[in-house]
Amino acid sequence: MAINKANVEPIIPPKDIWIGDKTAPVSIVMYGEYESEACEKANHIVNRLLEDYEGKIKFNFRHFPMMQLHQRSHKASEAAVAAAQEGRFWEMHNMLFEHRRNLGVISLKEYAKIIGVKDKNFLTKMVDAFYGWTVRADLLEALDKGIRDVPVFFINGIQFTEQPTYKNLTAEIDSSLRKAKRKQAVKA
Repeated sequence: MAINKANVEPIIPPKDIWIGDKTAPVSIVMYGEYESEACEKANHIVNRLLEDYEGKIKFNFRHFPMMQLHQRSHKASEAAVAAAQEGRFWEMHNMLFEHRRNLGVISLKEYAKIIGVKDKNFLTKMVDAFYGWTVRADLLEALDKGIRDVPVFFINGIQFTEQPTYKNLTAEIDSSLRKAKRKQAVKA
């Protein structure tokens, strides 16, 4: 039986899901996974940065599930992608970090319900790995960039190599904002 492509909804990939001002001069991309304590700490820092630099930064989270260490991280990433299809990525993203020690499929379904995901096929999609290839695309892209552990940050496309502490990240953001200001002044 042929699939009618007109009825197939395209999947919104993680690379297209940003939070913050779309025109912000500083973009931050973090590769991470939901079971990692280091990624959870980094997520808290990012949330603080989004508040402190409102209008000046935008943030994107990319999936790098380390399944050899965390068996449920891939499925959690799939749940985030599923929530993104209904505009609920960030709610699910934060919920997954909040409950990083309880990421079984049934729990994922409950979290989806709590944040307002309406897809009646959510559980089936989790079981069938409907968004598995979407998560895998992030993982493969990260591997191509040489990423082997998380969290890893890129600021304006350049890998941030220092420890991702609030102090270190703010120093880099401030430097990037100064560069953007100088560029703007040259254009004027």
